[in-house]
Amino acid sequence: MINPQTFRAIVSGQRRGPWATMARGALRVAEFPYTWAMRRRNRGYDSGRRASFATEVPVVSVGNLTLGGTGKTPLVEWIARYFRQQQIRVAIVSRGYGATDGASNDESLELQERLPDVPLVQNPDRVAGAATAVEELDCQLIVLDDGFQHRRLRRDLDIVLLDALEPFGFDHVFPRGTLREPISGLARANVIVLSRADMIDASQRAAIRSRVQSLAPSAVWAEAIHAPRQLRGQSSTAPLASLASQKVAAFCGIGNPAGFRHTLASCHLEVATWREFPDHHAYRREDVEELARWADASGAAEVVCTHKDLVKLQVDRLGQRPLWALEIGLSLTEGEADLAAALQPLAERVRCERDAP
Repeated sequence: MINPQTFRAIVSGQRRGPWATMARGALRVAEFPYTWAMRRRNRGYDSGRRASFATEVPVVSVGNLTLGGTGKTPLVEWIARYFRQQQIRVAIVSRGYGATDGASNDESLELQERLPDVPLVQNPDRVAGAATAVEELDCQLIVLDDGFQHRRLRRDLDIVLLDALEPFGFDHVFPRGTLREPISGLARANVIVLSRADMIDASQRAAIRSRVQSLAPSAVWAEAIHAPRQLRGQSSTAPLASLASQKVAAFCGIGNPAGFRHTLASCHLEVATWREFPDHHAYRREDVEELARWADASGAAEVVCTHKDLVKLQVDRLGQRPLWALEIGLSLTEGEADLAAALQPLAERVRCERDAP
């Protein structure tokens, strides 16, 4: 079984040598049936042969073109807050990927802390989840989390995030690359947001935008950065400056560890030792005990992880070291007004239906 780091090193071409070349060849062969299946599925929905289901309320989908983390959770939070500020009852519907035994998954736990007044519905059948949100929770608008490839539920607005570090999945569909579907699928998007835009230079951003416009010429374009807000512990918060220039032990179990490392560097935190876990890793007691030994042996003053990891660990220390999560917020550096303009008609629709006699 190839771990995520080795997989990306192979499909990106970073890993060299005969073994890596043979692995890429085998993955290329496996790519064909998956690509064929995704194209056939999309044609079915485009032609109407596959049924899709509408809800009684507007649906905004936030999704990816590629596997792994692109920063969906902060954008879902931003959109939910946008509508809540207009007194619209919002519900977030997700598949609940990575959840066990009916419990909330890591993204839902994180959103519950940040959006206590927004209900979250997890259901592998997102059509049924949307019905629950409307009929039982009386929501007026649904934000569909990770919904771009889930086409059974109709949406009024499709928002797709592209990670600036890996925007086009190495130009191959999984398993030869990290695309969830052929890149031509971007044509369905209404809004495209380049996340972690500060991690590449202006010329690289312009090249990505040019390619996107050739695939989705009518889509709204926006750029976003993931800006650290504060340190969050299990029961307290602290300013980022409290750890400035200190040695920390850092770890994460997310789809894009490189993005987290970049954020740590931007906060001037010196990483003395580093650990990576698979995305959606379910931390067990053995993991916590091993992390405690690792932290105590690191020589670091404190331990830092992502908010997504903290909500699953539910501890305030690892060994003798305090554990902090770096709380991240989304800041739109370009296209914020255009994104708001794309969302606003849905808010107006809700108000019209609410105020109708």
